Amino acid sequence: MNILGIGNAIVDVICKVDNEFLAKNNLAKSNMKLIDKVEFEKLLSNLKIEETVSGGSVANSIVALSQLGNKVGFIGKVNDDDLGQKYEQGLIKENVEYFYKKKREDLPTGTCLILITPDSERTMCTFLGTAGKINKTDINTQAIKNSEITFLEGYLWDEGEPKEAFNEAINFSNKTAMSLSDKFCVDRHKKNFLWLVQNKLDITFANEQEILELIDTKNFDDVISFGKKFNKTLVITRSDKGSIAISRGEVTECKSQKNLKILDLTGAGDLFAAGFLHGYIKNLSIKESLNKGTEMASKIIQQIGARIN
Repeated sequence: MNILGIGNAIVDVICKVDNEFLAKNNLAKSNMKLIDKVEFEKLLSNLKIEETVSGGSVANSIVALSQLGNKVGFIGKVNDDDLGQKYEQGLIKENVEYFYKKKREDLPTGTCLILITPDSERTMCTFLGTAGKINKTDINTQAIKNSEITFLEGYLWDEGEPKEAFNEAINFSNKTAMSLSDKFCVDRHKKNFLWLVQNKLDITFANEQEILELIDTKNFDDVISFGKKFNKTLVITRSDKGSIAISRGEVTECKSQKNLKILDLTGAGDLFAAGFLHGYIKNLSIKESLNKGTEMASKIIQQIGARIN
């Protein structure tokens, strides 16, 4: 297998809102907030659902990698309920091998409200449900050993037991890639994330906000210096400034595509990571891999949702 993803198995519920809705509900635009079942149901009662998708950050990347012709798999915890069954079917339909045997759990399948404002920014409210309870015993170590790369998401560090699952996965991986996921996520787990980036990860994906937060700086030149210090690959997306990769001391830049009709930024980072990893697996150059990431991200932001139609 080329790539195995491990992440939060979340059903995405996509809704359009105005800025007033965010303000009224004390939601910080463009960020992810963990919510409980009560808050989830309260928010949902005031929303019109546009679409539901088998989502989660790494799952989005894995589906895109499948669409690019790679052999891929995914591990993520769902309940044996209606949404859990739909989640599994959604992945199988996309030729993703699902390495998790669902069973009855105390908590329902995880759900994420993706709130899209008129400026195309997305604000996420995530009720992790049983997704956040993934543990060591849920990890299929044989599937990890059989994969060229294991791709993880920083969101998995948001609760207790998943950290053990995370470490289990890294220990059995041939190569490990990870997305830092979210600025608040980085802030909460800065010490752990910094150690992982420097010592355990072969490839780290971050946006500009996340990497600046990780190394406590406001100056992007500091990021370049940081990336050059260790023999790893650091890939950073910088919105309209394009993207940059620092790999084994070499810095490679890629411009963003212009004149795009942006509808929704959901999944831009996930699809960028998929494009880059596709290039990496196919032994393309860093520049070609950045170009592929840019191409995939540019496609996804011109439609609603995190799946290329």
